[in-house]
Amino acid sequence: MSLEEISHRHDDDSAKLREASRIAAGTPILELKGLQKNYGYVQALKPATVTFLAGEIHAIVGENGAGKSTLIKLLTGVINRTAGEIVWCGHPVALATPNEAIVRGINAVHQEVVLCPHLTVAANLFLGDEVNKFGLMRKKQMVKMAQTVLDDLGFGLPAASLLSDLTIGQQQLVATARAAMRGTQFLIFDEPTAYLTRQESAQLFKLIRRLQSEGVTIVYISHRMEEVFELADRVSVLRDGTHVGTRLIGETNETELIALMINRSIEQVYHKENIAIGETIVDVRGLSGPGFKDISLSVKAGQIVGLYGLIGAGRSEFALGLYGREKTTAGEISWMGRKVNIKNERTAMELGIALAPESRRDQGLCLNLPIGLNINLPVFKRLSKGPVIGLADEAKNADQQIRDLSIKTPSRRVLVSAMSGGNQQKVVIGKWLSHGARLFIFDEPTVGVDVGTKAEIYRLFARLLQSGAGIILISSYLPEVYELADELHVFRTGNLVASHGFREASHEQVLSEAIGV
Repeated sequence: MSLEEISHRHDDDSAKLREASRIAAGTPILELKGLQKNYGYVQALKPATVTFLAGEIHAIVGENGAGKSTLIKLLTGVINRTAGEIVWCGHPVALATPNEAIVRGINAVHQEVVLCPHLTVAANLFLGDEVNKFGLMRKKQMVKMAQTVLDDLGFGLPAASLLSDLTIGQQQLVATARAAMRGTQFLIFDEPTAYLTRQESAQLFKLIRRLQSEGVTIVYISHRMEEVFELADRVSVLRDGTHVGTRLIGETNETELIALMINRSIEQVYHKENIAIGETIVDVRGLSGPGFKDISLSVKAGQIVGLYGLIGAGRSEFALGLYGREKTTAGEISWMGRKVNIKNERTAMELGIALAPESRRDQGLCLNLPIGLNINLPVFKRLSKGPVIGLADEAKNADQQIRDLSIKTPSRRVLVSAMSGGNQQKVVIGKWLSHGARLFIFDEPTVGVDVGTKAEIYRLFARLLQSGAGIILISSYLPEVYELADELHVFRTGNLVASHGFREASHEQVLSEAIGV
């Protein structure tokens, strides 16, 4: 059974697409008229008026906290609007619940995967729409059908595997396949390539264009400007909760969009200062472990060492082994000229190693705790006198990091879960700044953050380097490591396959080494 046939199963059960099917391409399918959302005295989305046309790819850009996430939640029925009107296919609608949005054909693929990791890929694809016969779930049939869909999409993922066995990027593709299967007519992508390799991104773009050719309206939210200009027909800009303009993609440029987004110019997004390289902080020889083998490299004070490769190439696995989160099986680590055994994370922290992990929500933050507590987690021992935490010192340290990192929050008492992705990333970084670490491992530090926040993070890197620290920067975004790393190491299938000095190799050469062609 193909993707189209499986999608038709949804059509047969519901009339959700009948209205949309009568909307001619290029005419309004969804109109927002003065849409507004308040949380108490806070205006998360100020009166916004935006029109989406049937069959178009409409990009939305803006800084973190500009209102993009609020807009997604309003359109998918997760939250209810404070004021304004939503018009779907010429008729005002409530969109008061997620089910109402789904029934009308409005779906979203979120930046953070919201599926069930303990279930198989097939079970996640059919979640809520399982195939049954005589009251029994037909698991084998679902796996077979799911595999057909995945193969049809060109994703090459195993339908029978547990979702938790896949990389974050692969899980994102599963979420995309699930949305495509639901017979959607209006599909929202929120930073869909954040964790994808170039190959996976190309597969996703192919699917997006295919859906557009079938009449699906695509809303594409991304901080990566090159993707916006590659895919979109039109682009709308949000700033501080307000819609500040919509442009035809052929009548604008990156400079104009950035100016609209942040209301200021960025002299240099990839901020890199000329910092003297100092003594060797860590030297790794022949390190091996789960997902990586025989890795040798060193990091010096004042140096950024970049690790590039496709997702699953062994970069993150190596970092977790160095940090003591995963057990290593061979090799040696020297710290400040002395051989050490980093047997666990506590040992790494005591030495002076800090890790900002790939998945900030799952590995880097306690979402149900306030900002201040998250920032102070690594240093509570220092802030305590015996068993009693010094409340004044705790507040002072948290407030200082909030100021230094320009974290947008009314108070350190706000829950981290209520913050935008970029501000969450700042909290992950901020909790290590007062720790006094000498080696910082940043794994995908700018995933899902806007250009303004990127520039702030890169300037933070410079501050760390000036203080005598070294940085390991892991990124799937080649321009990032290419423009920032003093040494760039390329990973493939668990091996370190090439090393280059600053800008010694071309983008094409580095990418070829990562792919293996």
